[in-house]
Amino acid sequence: MDYFIVVITTLAGLYFHWWLYVRIRRWMDRDLALSMAGADEGKKAYMLKCLDNARAQKVKRAELAAWLEREAAGYQAG
Repeated sequence: MDYFIVVITTLAGLYFHWWLYVRIRRWMDRDLALSMAGADEGKKAYMLKCLDNARAQKVKRAELAAWLEREAAGYQAG
């Protein structure tokens, strides 16, 4: 019974750390996209849409900043 408790606790801890890691990465990516938008609300929505597109296209994390910068440069206010 002791091993069962240890295994369950270990698995729960590993899952929690994985979940926290994924959340922090998402928050960092979101903050990166919003930082490129400045105070423009339209551009913020556009950049969040671009971030969703980047995730759908499976843009690598190392390339994400450059990819978002290109998208931000192509933003047309309107």
